[in-house]
Amino acid sequence: MQVTTEGRLPALLSSADEQDLRGLVTPLISDNLDRLSGVTGLTRYNGSGKLVGTALTVKTRPGDNLGMYQAMTMMQPGHVLVVDGGGDLTNALCGDLMRAYAVARGCAGFVIDGAIRDVATFAAGDFPCYARGVVHRGPYKSGPARINVPVCIGGQVVNPGDVLVGDEDGLVVFAPAETRRLVEAARAKLRQEQAIMAEIEAGAERQTWLHGALEGLGVAPYTA
Repeated sequence: MQVTTEGRLPALLSSADEQDLRGLVTPLISDNLDRLSGVTGLTRYNGSGKLVGTALTVKTRPGDNLGMYQAMTMMQPGHVLVVDGGGDLTNALCGDLMRAYAVARGCAGFVIDGAIRDVATFAAGDFPCYARGVVHRGPYKSGPARINVPVCIGGQVVNPGDVLVGDEDGLVVFAPAETRRLVEAARAKLRQEQAIMAEIEAGAERQTWLHGALEGLGVAPYTA
């Protein structure tokens, strides 16, 4: 078959979890994923807006978007269309028409390890879109493709149903069972950073966070 779909569509984030994640920047989440997880090498093309949603995955032949077409008829509001196009930049996998349809369907965003086009439309709006690059050439629609299977995006394995959070700093991906732990850990990290910022703004020459870390590693802070 040209396009195959495996299993049921992934369950969506709760509205409470979505709102909690919207209040957290990706570095705070990344720091609590051992600084190992996360998509790299993709560019954010939307001018504003934050990505928070659940992965609906597509594995496609490079330069071919038949699988994306099928997935777009299946997606529900809150799904992020995550497309493994092999990082190929020869043909764009989507443009402004697919973006418009996705927005109308409540799609939470695109994450595409491949190329897009019509970037001015993405840049002018707040629909989240991360992609490997840009090219004017359009896609083929021959297949094959697989939907709702594990994919690899920028060195990160993304499973159907994984949670994605994206902002200006990049993208992080994690299993939905990790959501509450990460929210609480990221909030704790935020409080820690706010305390450090307050110490910096107080203007003391000796900073606990800086000098304390150096001394803890046996490094003598510089003195004139």
